[in-house]
Amino acid sequence: MVRICALGAASQDVFLSGSDAVSGRDPKTGEVTESFPLGAKVDVEEAVFNTGGGATNAAVTFARQGLRSSFIGKIGNDMAGHAVIEELDNENIDTRQVIYDKTRGTQYSTVILSDSGERTILIYRGVANTHTPSDYENIDFSNYDWLYVSSFAGAMDALDTVFTNAKKHDVKIAFNPGEGELDQMDKLKPLLEDVDILIVNKQEAQQIVEGTTTEELARHGLNYVSIMVVSDGPNGVVATDGKTIVTAGMYEDVPVIDRTGAGDAFGSGFLSQIAQGRSLKDSVVFASANSTSVVSAIGAKTKILYRGAELHAMPLSEKPF
Repeated sequence: MVRICALGAASQDVFLSGSDAVSGRDPKTGEVTESFPLGAKVDVEEAVFNTGGGATNAAVTFARQGLRSSFIGKIGNDMAGHAVIEELDNENIDTRQVIYDKTRGTQYSTVILSDSGERTILIYRGVANTHTPSDYENIDFSNYDWLYVSSFAGAMDALDTVFTNAKKHDVKIAFNPGEGELDQMDKLKPLLEDVDILIVNKQEAQQIVEGTTTEELARHGLNYVSIMVVSDGPNGVVATDGKTIVTAGMYEDVPVIDRTGAGDAFGSGFLSQIAQGRSLKDSVVFASANSTSVVSAIGAKTKILYRGAELHAMPLSEKPF
């Protein structure tokens, strides 16, 4: 059985929907915006509590795909932290190497869902902003085949320790960097020497390599990693391993209820298949299906696909590199 450990953020999330928030598009940028009357009480029709964080979301994908899944990250000794561990335990995810912080709280997010399916997230970062090298230098990575590493809130020294420690045991690494890492390109690029799979969106890829199109970015990314995956929202994704290039469109046009966790579902869905020896094409199809399923319900974990889920064909092409 393939053994994968997800590292990064864990959080308690509360989703507020059916509110008086008014959504619309900025005429200049085209971005969806929300507004609230100042000083007013804003009614909500539903409050849903879930756990989130890129690493715990990924760990659930791995577990539901029948892999031996683990989670390592920092949480506080509080109710939110207990909720995270309880949900992971229910998914049969190994949490024995979780790092507890007695002085700070677990990351907590309040997600305000607008009538468009877009969301505003209010985040208390807590321990998620406190990763240090000493937290990870004694972690035992020898029991894993793969690490799936999501954002470390820009803690580059801690990431360096993780990557160095993992490579001592020949553990492969899939990396989905966050804003904190991408803002430190001088430190990020050297870390990519240890990365086997890099999963980023188009805008993030353009911060790392030169290129205008998604395919150009994916090709250039192979200068750093063995497999490069570049997504572009509703425009689909390009993935390449240096042998073939897979270009895929949208898996299915479904009503979007909540976009939280869509990227996590895609990245972890992709790795869950590649790690089992599936083809690049099949891995993209499953990743796209997993992401599409997640946005159809409130919560980042609610609709993560289980092993054996029935998939259908999608717009996709494959060609030699």
